[in-house]
Amino acid sequence: MQQLIFFAVLLTIWLNRLVSKNLQMTNSLGNTELLILEAARKVFIHKGYAGARMQEIADEAGINKALLHYYFRGKDQLFDAVFTQAIASFLPMIQQVLIAELPLKEKISLFVNTYVDTLILNPHIPAFVIHELNTDPGRFIEKLKNNGINPDIILGQIKKEAADGNIREINGEHFLINLLGMCLFPFMARTVVQGLLRMDNEQYNIFLEERKKEIVQFIMCSIDKT
Repeated sequence: MQQLIFFAVLLTIWLNRLVSKNLQMTNSLGNTELLILEAARKVFIHKGYAGARMQEIADEAGINKALLHYYFRGKDQLFDAVFTQAIASFLPMIQQVLIAELPLKEKISLFVNTYVDTLILNPHIPAFVIHELNTDPGRFIEKLKNNGINPDIILGQIKKEAADGNIREINGEHFLINLLGMCLFPFMARTVVQGLLRMDNEQYNIFLEERKKEIVQFIMCSIDKT
């Protein structure tokens, strides 16, 4: 039964990704606005928020600057739109994992794979999150809450499984930070890590795939009673 639930959650997450991707192409936004958002995403990824210029975004989108300002008054508004679009499918997927009726160890494996896979497909998300945290952390926290991201869910499950003897007694807050840090760091510090380890892009992408197994094994060792 637990295996059936596990695969059902996986299927739900996969379908959510597929539907979200299709909705991005068929939503109420006009073609010009979608073109601008995609152009802005590319420029923000390569130049960062501080280095991005509205003229460069207009050039990337193939429109003039006046038309760009018609849709988005300034860089802040445009960045917020790109950021909101980036996490629109990411946060619901994480929320689905957190509320899944799965044993903790299976949930950890599902969380790591979902989290890392999503960041591999959307490597710009960590940079956008860092910018949001530096400029308006309260707004980002509200986005998390509005998408149902509640750490009390996993913290409560950790306490229960420890009480049931399934895992050893651990500090849930430290556990969460360790888990998130191991998932996020290779993306946030990709340039530095890739340079230090002398990896090209193909090698680093393989490394990121391997990280999923390594993270899960490390976490499991940290909570096993033996």
